[in-house]
Amino acid sequence: MKRGFQVVKAYEDKEINLPKRATKQSAGYDFEAAEDSVVPSFWKVIFKHVALELKQWFHQSTQQTEEVKEWESALKPVLVPTGIKAYMQEDEYLQLTNRSSNPLKHFLVLTNGVGVVDADYYNNADNEGHIYFQLSNFGLRDKVIKKGERIGQGIFVPFLKADNDDTTSLRSGGFGSSGTQSLSK
Repeated sequence: MKRGFQVVKAYEDKEINLPKRATKQSAGYDFEAAEDSVVPSFWKVIFKHVALELKQWFHQSTQQTEEVKEWESALKPVLVPTGIKAYMQEDEYLQLTNRSSNPLKHFLVLTNGVGVVDADYYNNADNEGHIYFQLSNFGLRDKVIKKGERIGQGIFVPFLKADNDDTTSLRSGGFGSSGTQSLSK
């Protein structure tokens, strides 16, 4: 097996579709949401946060309320699960990109710009290599993503290593981690 997709164990009984290319010459494999998700409006959160800040300012309070902390955490991107993991050769990675229609029609952007799924992310101990899309919504209304809705694309890409690259560390973490363990020499 050179490269491909599998459903992670936690989603095996949830009718998850493996990513597919839309046309014969498409570079990207379309990923679908594995479950319903809500991506809150960035502006709605900002407006509420500003209102809370003004309220605190008028009351001369410098103490941060739990409400402010809650809204600040709401500004974080939403991790939309796909229920999918990807296997590939050690000199390849899966590039996660936005769908061209997401910003135009749905006001959704990949918060990290481009996601990189390394070959050693597959079957990692933390989350089995489950792929998520990190989305933010710059629209005025919350965006409800329904299970089965296409949310992004994955493109398998080969990469080159620099001369004298002597990296020997192994992955020790899951999503958002390049946590490594050094191999003893």
